[in-house]
Amino acid sequence: MSDPKPSSAAVADDGGLKRSITGRLLFFYVLGDVLGSGIYVLIGSVAGEVGGAFWAAFAVGVTVAAFTGLAYAELATKYPQAAGASLYVNKAFGNRGLTFLTTVLYLSATFAAAGSLAAGFAQYFGQIWDLPPALLVMVLFVGLLAFVNYIGITESVVVNMAMTIVEVVGLGIVLVVGVIYVSRGDADFSVLLNFSSGDNIVFAIIAGVALAFFAMTGFENAANVAEETIDPSRNFPRALVGGMAAAGVIYVLVSMAAALVVPVDTLANSDAALLEVIRAGILPVPVAAMVLVFAVIAMIAISNTTLVQVVTQSRILYGMARQDVVPAAFAKVHPVRRSPVTAIAFSAVVVVLLLVVGDLLNRIGLEIDIVERLAAVTVVLLLVVYAGVIIACFKLRNQDAREDTFRAPTALLAVGLLGNVVLLYYVISTDPGSLLWCAGLVAVGLLLFVAEVTFGKRDRPPGVERGTPVEGRKH
Repeated sequence: MSDPKPSSAAVADDGGLKRSITGRLLFFYVLGDVLGSGIYVLIGSVAGEVGGAFWAAFAVGVTVAAFTGLAYAELATKYPQAAGASLYVNKAFGNRGLTFLTTVLYLSATFAAAGSLAAGFAQYFGQIWDLPPALLVMVLFVGLLAFVNYIGITESVVVNMAMTIVEVVGLGIVLVVGVIYVSRGDADFSVLLNFSSGDNIVFAIIAGVALAFFAMTGFENAANVAEETIDPSRNFPRALVGGMAAAGVIYVLVSMAAALVVPVDTLANSDAALLEVIRAGILPVPVAAMVLVFAVIAMIAISNTTLVQVVTQSRILYGMARQDVVPAAFAKVHPVRRSPVTAIAFSAVVVVLLLVVGDLLNRIGLEIDIVERLAAVTVVLLLVVYAGVIIACFKLRNQDAREDTFRAPTALLAVGLLGNVVLLYYVISTDPGSLLWCAGLVAVGLLLFVAEVTFGKRDRPPGVERGTPVEGRKH
């Protein structure tokens, strides 16, 4: 994926966020975000739902997500600005309340996702060192990633690319284990066609996709750095579609390798399922040493995805502050680092509070799996947002298009919309408790709305109308 020198127009500096992300960096940004969340954190849960054929759930899930991604690709080339879904809904409907709701739903999803991943990080951390309390590990983890985000977007994306390489190496190790196992003649390929619900294969796949869809999320985060991407009309669609396709292939191959090497029940009952592949002892390396190495790789992979979530949270708040949907304080950019410092700090606090609440609920005996709970919350919120983005794409189809604007196939967008609605119904009907957590996160957003309505006029100098960027919002 080459990155020829862009035109001066493509990299013009308008005084806002720094336009420095190349197509190659964006490809790894998408690939790393999609890969890090599901394979390392929820693959065991998906195996438990589907059976040995759980690779099919990842294949179907990434296909549905890719159809949604096409809508993002079209809209991001029309409107290469921070704020993603919220911006698109605002452009399509011009309704401040609906735009605000989209912002809150998406923000809530990223908060829940970051919390789920932080808990997953602590589980892998516990495999090599069980001394620090899990909550402390999670809080320090979120704080460190917030600091990386504060340093700057270029540094954040470079760190993301480096961690993506590490996590792909980890998945490569799993694939090597699978190849060695198959070459020995020990593999039973019939397991790849086994479903937990033998009489209803479709139901088994939908159940798996509902969990696996958390692994597919991440592509939408790229839309929130479109304003910081060089030549977005050219680079964004290629990086988005290419990153999702590569992630999908890796998901399917790794799932097959894990199913062939380790019994499905073992995968389903493990907090760190891919470590079970290493513990199988297939590689000619001491198992204890490989477990340690792989646990570190897994933590790097999870850090990678969580870093993208942290970046996304702050960019959503920054972009919508410039649209006067949330208080203008979130549009304040550090004069040297040029990062949205207030938005970064607020996001970190919300994620930490989620983790504290989960820990308190476990302490009083409610026995909540914070990883799966927050993953389900993420899926519910994002499916609503995804459906809204596809509808917005249809409404804006004949508006603001340029000669170089990417156009998504209409039929695929329609299939993507149907898939999102079906999955949303399934998740809510099988896990209604997730709606309580969704409501709690949305309540945080309502506080922001009240603050903007109450104090919004005070955020702007005299004579500056709503929607007009003020001096403090440009640096």
